[in-house]
Amino acid sequence: MGTMSSTSLAILVLFGLFSSAFAQLKTGFYSQSCPKAEKIVLDYVNEHVPHAPTLAATFIRMHFHDCFVRGCDGSVLLNRTSSNNPVEKEAPPNLTLQGFDFIDRVKALLEAECPQTVSCADVIALVARDAVAITGGPSWKVPTGRRDGFVSNRTEATNQIPAPFNNFTELRTSFANKGLNVKDLVLLSGAHTIGITHCNEFSNRLYNFTGKGDQDPSLDSEYATNLKNKKCKTITDNTTLVEMDPGSFRTFDLSYFKNLVKRRGLFSSDAALITDSTSLSYVTELVNGNLSKFFKEFAKSMEKMGKVGVKVGTAGEIRKLCAVVNG
Repeated sequence: MGTMSSTSLAILVLFGLFSSAFAQLKTGFYSQSCPKAEKIVLDYVNEHVPHAPTLAATFIRMHFHDCFVRGCDGSVLLNRTSSNNPVEKEAPPNLTLQGFDFIDRVKALLEAECPQTVSCADVIALVARDAVAITGGPSWKVPTGRRDGFVSNRTEATNQIPAPFNNFTELRTSFANKGLNVKDLVLLSGAHTIGITHCNEFSNRLYNFTGKGDQDPSLDSEYATNLKNKKCKTITDNTTLVEMDPGSFRTFDLSYFKNLVKRRGLFSSDAALITDSTSLSYVTELVNGNLSKFFKEFAKSMEKMGKVGVKVGTAGEIRKLCAVVNG
């Protein structure tokens, strides 16, 4: 084998640097390949989300769940292709996810404009941002260029998506595994201000906290009584919807954090945020601060989360249909 000349080596190194620099998320990634892409997404969101404002919570949750498994690669959208291949959609944390048809319709519009150009992973990220913003919530930068993954695995989703029963240590570890810190944990949990859930996600706190028919003592007793009398009347109720920020669940505001300090966080994972001194200090700072600061800080954490484990450059693919890999 011949030896490589210093000139050839320099060219390869330089090419590697250019390739590395090129293969990154960037604002306006589709400005040449599909100039109307982001406007197509925004127009569709503006047309449909105002008539169903709860979709904002749906899409921010979908984006979160996608990014926590194999990075933000659209893997949460994939359907099962065989009897022995259960996918992320089938994992317990994702059984109540909705909005897949909405994403498919947006993707169809983009395919009509620019075939096989805009990734499904980018569609999720853009829809989540635009849906929250159009309902009066914060907006944030969404650099694009994500590519879609080939793999979707139910077990990975079950194990990696933070659960409503997690304690603080488990939450901190889960977020740290994705390069997110305690401040990100607190801020991103703030999306629960527009969240809704089902009784079975927290009813153990009302009826059987330690397996002895008891109530979680960390949950405000008046709030718990109200939930039992008006919402979750039995421990077996798995259909009734409950607002995570009662009174203002349609408004992206600071009420969620104010409820936390009143011991009215609905999930055990919400309540966990005031059990640690560091996270509690962030919660307190938000409660005593103003809405614009929360929006600004939330935006930073969303931008950070949107870059977790992304596939760029030649990794992955651009799916034609979001529910199936190409070919």
